[in-house]
Amino acid sequence: MGQKKIITKTDETKEKQETAPVSTAKSSVKKQVINGTAHISVSYNNIIIAISDLKGNIIAWSSAGGLGFKGARKSTPKNCVEKAKKYNLTNIKITVKGIGPGRESAVRGLAGTGLNIISIIDETPVAHNGVRKLKPRRV
Repeated sequence: MGQKKIITKTDETKEKQETAPVSTAKSSVKKQVINGTAHISVSYNNIIIAISDLKGNIIAWSSAGGLGFKGARKSTPKNCVEKAKKYNLTNIKITVKGIGPGRESAVRGLAGTGLNIISIIDETPVAHNGVRKLKPRRV
């Protein structure tokens, strides 16, 4: 026959201690960024801002619709200002993409908070050729 394994009480406690999951509390420390980039995407209905560090890692993002603004108030720059204040930004590069009514006011909203604006870059995509023309109608 085979051998019998004898387990003592001390062995059970050691096994439980070894396999017990270690719980680590996830710290919610906000990253303090001094130099950063604000990527602003403007449409006719909404403004979306993403704040990143100089390496391009997104730290925070926000949209006016997500903050509770509805209707015409969604195209106002108030969400940009609220996000920039949370991360103690001092020097900022602004990149704007898209066309819409809140385009200039978003940049002015960030400038009004006392941030040092290093540069403003326009990244609006422009079509090179467009769609194909319609064929002439045969009557």
